Amino acid sequence: MRRMIRTFALFLSLTLTWFTTGVLAQQRPAAPAPLAQPAAVAARPALWKIADHDTTIYLFGTIHALRPGVMWMAGPVETAFKASDELVTEIPETAAADMQAAVMESAMLAPGKSLRDLLDPGDRAKLEQALTGFGLPASAFDRFEPWYAAVALTAFPLAREGYSAENGVEQTFSTEAKKHGHARIGLETAAYQLAIFDSLPLDVQKSYLHEVIEGLPTLDEDLAGMVREWSAGNPDKLAELLNADEDDPRMVAALLTNRNRAWAQWISARMQQPGKVFMAVGAGHLAGKDSVQAMLAKSGLVAVRVQ
Repeated sequence: MRRMIRTFALFLSLTLTWFTTGVLAQQRPAAPAPLAQPAAVAARPALWKIADHDTTIYLFGTIHALRPGVMWMAGPVETAFKASDELVTEIPETAAADMQAAVMESAMLAPGKSLRDLLDPGDRAKLEQALTGFGLPASAFDRFEPWYAAVALTAFPLAREGYSAENGVEQTFSTEAKKHGHARIGLETAAYQLAIFDSLPLDVQKSYLHEVIEGLPTLDEDLAGMVREWSAGNPDKLAELLNADEDDPRMVAALLTNRNRAWAQWISARMQQPGKVFMAVGAGHLAGKDSVQAMLAKSGLVAVRVQ
């Protein structure tokens, strides 16, 4: 689970990516040094379409949080988006305050419980060291479940490197959808995505937190590699990075394969209605042997690469 799990959750859950803004605001880690404005980088992420005589559905893999300067909204992606009538994303647009309230409701431990008391001495010491390294008290996450601490710890170094949901693909699509009058549809709800994490067995949550702590020194490097492969339109290479050292099928099933199967079923049903749809979901869902496209193929629907 090692390299994959360090960034897997943020890569695959839009709710958690948006939520990291709230984490940073509430916990107030030490302010990072100002970053130099990065040079603009042209990107050509992969784009697919499924089409019949009266229905077209475009499939585009997103990165929920990006650094500034990644220029991906161009060429076939821009053309397909503007030609579509509907924008389909993982969750509908949700007010930040509502998102944070939902997260906090899901993330709290039962009264009398403490996160550090749940951890073995080694992980407890490493958690405390990580928190103090970010300028936070060692008790910062005592009231929260392990999955929350894992996501929050992931957020801090990525924010320090300039990654933000405001620069992410969904934010751009949201702005453009309003401009062009696209209808908006969410495949899931924020509550559903949070329930995925909240329902993980405690041992899986603790393992997730352990791997995040172990991977903090290379977290930004790991995500940068994924962004490079996404930008170059290499879904197979991206899948290799996401699945590197995978060893917990429960985490992968909850975050990836079960949802891919449900989304493939949604696409199959939507193909029965005329129209043009632009579907934008986390790029990890459109990569690898259990991708949405692979599951569509089992039902006879072929996703054709456009870019």
